[in-house]
Amino acid sequence: MRSRLHRNTLIAAISCLAAACSPRTTPSDTVVMVVEAPMTSADPRFAISNNDSKLARLVYAGLTAVDTPTVEPRLDLAERIDYDGGLVATVVLKPGLKFSDGAPLTANDVARTFDSVMAKGSTSLSHKGFNERFVRLVVVDQRTIRFELKKPLATLMSDLDFGILAANNKGAGPYALREITSTHVLLDRNEHHHGERAQLPHVEIKFVRDAGARLLMMAGGSADLIQNNVRLDLLSQLEGREGIKVESAPSVILTYLMMNNADPVLSDVRVRQAIALAIDRPALVAAKFGGKARLATGLLPATHWAYNGDVPRYPHDVERAKALLDAAGLTDPDGPGPRPRVTLTYKTSSDAFRVAVARIVAAQLADVGIAVELRSFEFATFFVDIKKGIYQLASMQTAEITEPDYYRTYFHSSEIPNAQHPDTGNRWRYANAEVDRLTDLGRSTPDRAARARYYGEVQAILAAELPIVPLWHEDNVAVTRSDVVGYRLTPNARLTGLVSAQKNR
Repeated sequence: MRSRLHRNTLIAAISCLAAACSPRTTPSDTVVMVVEAPMTSADPRFAISNNDSKLARLVYAGLTAVDTPTVEPRLDLAERIDYDGGLVATVVLKPGLKFSDGAPLTANDVARTFDSVMAKGSTSLSHKGFNERFVRLVVVDQRTIRFELKKPLATLMSDLDFGILAANNKGAGPYALREITSTHVLLDRNEHHHGERAQLPHVEIKFVRDAGARLLMMAGGSADLIQNNVRLDLLSQLEGREGIKVESAPSVILTYLMMNNADPVLSDVRVRQAIALAIDRPALVAAKFGGKARLATGLLPATHWAYNGDVPRYPHDVERAKALLDAAGLTDPDGPGPRPRVTLTYKTSSDAFRVAVARIVAAQLADVGIAVELRSFEFATFFVDIKKGIYQLASMQTAEITEPDYYRTYFHSSEIPNAQHPDTGNRWRYANAEVDRLTDLGRSTPDRAARARYYGEVQAILAAELPIVPLWHEDNVAVTRSDVVGYRLTPNARLTGLVSAQKNR
């Protein structure tokens, strides 16, 4: 009943949009965006969620930035980075850099930012990664800083995409943070920004959990923009509506089914493969995503330079799935009867759309004899369980996969969470010595062709052993009022498009 009421609310909101329910109410000098989950911090050192990271990149500029159409890093605060693949990298800052309060940004600020993350006792999620990469930072002069590395670092350009802070926590991004509360964020244009100047003086980002409420805000004129927070199965009803624009573009973010590889049942690769074969991904994409998702074979989309498509694949095949379960000892106890081969718990966030997708996955698993107990939670509770390994099946999305070194983050055995490092990325508790070796090489080998070979081998191993089931890369989708122009989508779904957004009034 609740699901039906929720969908009715969404449909009512779409009807309201079509009828132009009320006049525009957002200020002409402000872009008002609505997002599902709160942003808790703009500080890049303590960003926990994807929303936190997106906010941090609006307020704090990095030495590099990975917001390009090809998701390859560009220089941002750095004028030049001299690195020959050894143990020292020298960064020269652009001249005349300033923080949002007009204070100069120097090499000392870069050193202080990285040192604070690397310091003993730091709770930053980047603490472990930075300490694995860097020995220390040495200030050469006001514009020059030397990074001393523990090993050759092929990922250096991407690693330097980290916001630099002043001693008073000011940033040098395109916007300055005015206010952050439990309900919204207010940003003002940074008049001292070194890069592209924001077209509009202000941005307000409102936190609205309910999907119907977000659409009603668009209908009522109290919001200008929604990115990736509209149910994709309803987009066809929005497209072509007067006063509304819908734009989409490919994404580098992966939606996947995680499986706890330490679980007695799921530790058997045949069971994991059977689960992959039981899921009818093309039907799911057609039914729930309006076709706006691309089937995945691994972390990387097909457009990425390190992508390897020559890997084992898992088309929907119920009979093959059943045969694998039989081979794994999970035989059907009563033939065509109602008793399942095994029962697994499946955890997901409480978002209504994600729950609806999980229900379809559960029904498809039931077709091969796997019963599923579906449990939904508020994201914070859900994520705590995932990090602790208190789950069997769960569905999530990755961070923005721009650098193939994420294969190390997600699958290296040293990244399995433990008491000392509870926030590491290998939450499925997968271990393979060859994957460890290859991802270590991928991180330390500067030559791109060699890196592509290493990661190609990693992709083949993971597609065979299937520690997670890669599902699809959902398109990035922006729904805007028709008078909002210039908003740009990026493959990693960052919010840098706000900088170029304008209003035609």
